[in-house]
Amino acid sequence: MALTTARNSRPVETRSVSGPARPARPRTGGREADGLAVASFVLGLVGLLVMNLLLGPVAIVMALIALTRSTARRGRALLGLGLGIADLVVLAVLVTSNGTVSWSLTG
Repeated sequence: MALTTARNSRPVETRSVSGPARPARPRTGGREADGLAVASFVLGLVGLLVMNLLLGPVAIVMALIALTRSTARRGRALLGLGLGIADLVVLAVLVTSNGTVSWSLTG
């Protein structure tokens, strides 16, 4: 409870609605960037096996966003970037060798 004065100089009691003081919340931008770095790594890795046309560019974009937001997991973001590029390279090799975007492990 705090004691304040109004315009007419009478003391007025007010109550704090917010409750006890809370500690400052950690910066969520860093956590989001860390999540983007991990997601780009996982998508790039999975993209080497399936749907590299879709997952490769998504991994590249997520890695670049994580790097611009100064992620603490810079190495993971760089791996995601490299794997996303590798996805597109694998896709280009498969398209030029088979003449099609689809491929199978049986040959």
